[in-house]
Amino acid sequence: MTELHDLCTDLQAIWYQQIPLSKAMDMRIVDFADNTLTCCASLAPNVNVHGTAFAGSLYAVQALTGWGMMHLQLQLHELDASIVIANGQIDYAKPVAEEIVVSCSFAGQEAAMDNLQKSGKGRFQLTSKVQLSDGSSAGSFSGLYAVRLNR
Repeated sequence: MTELHDLCTDLQAIWYQQIPLSKAMDMRIVDFADNTLTCCASLAPNVNVHGTAFAGSLYAVQALTGWGMMHLQLQLHELDASIVIANGQIDYAKPVAEEIVVSCSFAGQEAAMDNLQKSGKGRFQLTSKVQLSDGSSAGSFSGLYAVRLNR
């Protein structure tokens, strides 16, 4: 459990140091368990003129949660690699008027990880979802993350 905590602490530091927008959005890691990463961001620095979460912030938090999931999986597999978002699409289903909570699962990515280890490059289709406090979904982000091993 300590290893996962340390990996999350390291990821949080990478975000804040290398992706300053994450700190400005007050983005934080909530949990990483069962191949699911959960993150949150305060509403106040991400609010729009309607008092709900700004669409760009929702996009960024979900894209970064997927990127973070990919980073954590690479760390767990002891792989040094570069990650970029090759493509991303978002669905805004409901306005978010509370803390932004996003989760991303790595389930079903075993073949892509095997391919990455064999060929040195891979593409991972990851979906992040915004969950409201009532349990309903406020939207989702589908991102294609391109990964290349640093050799």
